[in-house]
Amino acid sequence: METMAYFTSMDSALVSLFGNGIQIRSRRRISGGDVNAAFELTLTGGKKIFMKANAKNKEAFFTAEAAGLAAIAQTGTIGTPHILCCGTEGGEDGYAFLLMELLAGNSPAPRCWETFGYELAALHRAPAAEFVPGGIFGFVRDNYIGAREQKNTPAGNWRVFFRDCRLAPQLRDGARYFDTTMQSKAFCLLEHVEELLLEPAYPSLLHGDLWSGNVITGKDGRVWLIDPAVYVGHAEADLAMTELFGGFPPEFYAAYKEAAPLAPGYEHRRDLYNLYHLLNHLNLFGSAYYPAVRRIVERYVP
Repeated sequence: METMAYFTSMDSALVSLFGNGIQIRSRRRISGGDVNAAFELTLTGGKKIFMKANAKNKEAFFTAEAAGLAAIAQTGTIGTPHILCCGTEGGEDGYAFLLMELLAGNSPAPRCWETFGYELAALHRAPAAEFVPGGIFGFVRDNYIGAREQKNTPAGNWRVFFRDCRLAPQLRDGARYFDTTMQSKAFCLLEHVEELLLEPAYPSLLHGDLWSGNVITGKDGRVWLIDPAVYVGHAEADLAMTELFGGFPPEFYAAYKEAAPLAPGYEHRRDLYNLYHLLNHLNLFGSAYYPAVRRIVERYVP
């Protein structure tokens, strides 16, 4: 994977990217997201770019995101915004930033969701070994799922990886919301993950946080991926999350399943994959997500 350009000031970043004399003429706050601030920057000469910003000590959010987008782009299968650079600005009270191309106001192309289904299947079929040195599942670095750290320790077994690097950390932190009975059921479920999941026919590079808020219409009118929590795993985990918060249009699923037929029993495994994301929301946002977590746990451990 290519190394992302990193700068210790915004001025040096802009000069390196666009030449001497280029400065920020204006910045407009863009809504969306609950972790980072987002801005449309207009530069000298009128060019517009996109910036994410956070506290200076949060720069790992951006180096992780850049690595994930670079990995997806490297497969050549699906659109992602072009990353310009990461960096920091100022002293202790300064900020970290991520600069990338601005995607806004693009009209969807005809049959864009069908195309997206085929492209996501192609992403999931792309060779992934380069992204997990020393293992089959995981990633070259840890990253984030929302504001929480996501461990990507390489493993040779998908079911073990999902248990140890996905469910176990979330369950440990989420247990404070559980009564004794629920704790017992949750950790019983953890012990049976290997029996409930399947090893994939091949490892897949996953977006990792694939819901409608993390896709956008690209400059070509197709559906592009943004805000990844990338790792190599079972393609079912990505597809399951697309169904968690409202789902995508039917033509997306028809195209995906045509290109990459699902193994029998996917519907039974889907909720176990989505338990990870619901636990993450429980740990980030509180008890409103407890009923959904409990329903899934009790589906597998009555």
